[in-house]
Amino acid sequence: MDARGQAVTIVNACRRDGGGGSPTAVLDDRPMTDAERRAVPVRMGTSHAVFLSPGGGDHSGAAVSVRFFTAEGELPACGHGTVAALAVLAERADGDDFRVLLRTSKRVFSGGSVRDGNRFECTFDPGPVELRDATAEECELMLPALGATVPAPGDGPRVASVGRPRLLVPVAGRAALAALDPDLDRLRAACDGLGLLGAYVHAMDGGRGAARMFAPSIGVPEDIANANSTACLAARLAGRGDVEITVDMGDALGAPSAVTAVARRGPSGPSVRVGGVAAIERTTVLPL
Repeated sequence: MDARGQAVTIVNACRRDGGGGSPTAVLDDRPMTDAERRAVPVRMGTSHAVFLSPGGGDHSGAAVSVRFFTAEGELPACGHGTVAALAVLAERADGDDFRVLLRTSKRVFSGGSVRDGNRFECTFDPGPVELRDATAEECELMLPALGATVPAPGDGPRVASVGRPRLLVPVAGRAALAALDPDLDRLRAACDGLGLLGAYVHAMDGGRGAARMFAPSIGVPEDIANANSTACLAARLAGRGDVEITVDMGDALGAPSAVTAVARRGPSGPSVRVGGVAAIERTTVLPL
């Protein structure tokens, strides 16, 4: 059995100023192969698809299991996919203030959504963020693939992980960010060789900034919105004190988006909450 003919909801996740966002397919899981799941975002014209099913196990019967797929395969986590899932679950619950436990193959975590009409302000716990300095090899392979003139101000690139590692690359400002024209084939080869999810290039000015996420290895040359990488950035900045940030993304793709994150320092590392605003665009069916 596959998902053709099944209801699927398209959610614009992490919108900015009432528009844009990352279109994400959300549907109830059912018996199908992973190849059939990978085909869903292709059929729906989205970068990602999220599959929901009732929870279970040892934590809570109320938990909802979530799985994330791109055309290339399954992901252990997806930030804007989680925002999209929370919006769909909140709409089904038909309440203004929705809270839920979500379950992936790796962990159980909390999420919530505050509803105002068709506007869902969603936040979730991305889990602990692991940070380390980038190695010389990582910089030598990744930075030229992103663009040979990419500057690295401040304390330079770092590798951050909330399930899969990715390179965080600071640049001097929004103009430098907008000018990036990465060699995606070279970047994919570098990511594959180094075991990295991709590169999150960012320019911050106080609590507001912009970023671009390149992840060709998972079938996403550039992501419209990437909440988990923004959570990683917040954790990085929390080394200087508690932070609240808003990061604009998607401009290079004509789909303006925004991700918000709060990081508080703690004895075992920063505690992060991340999210964005979502709107349900439509519910349709997968084509036969």
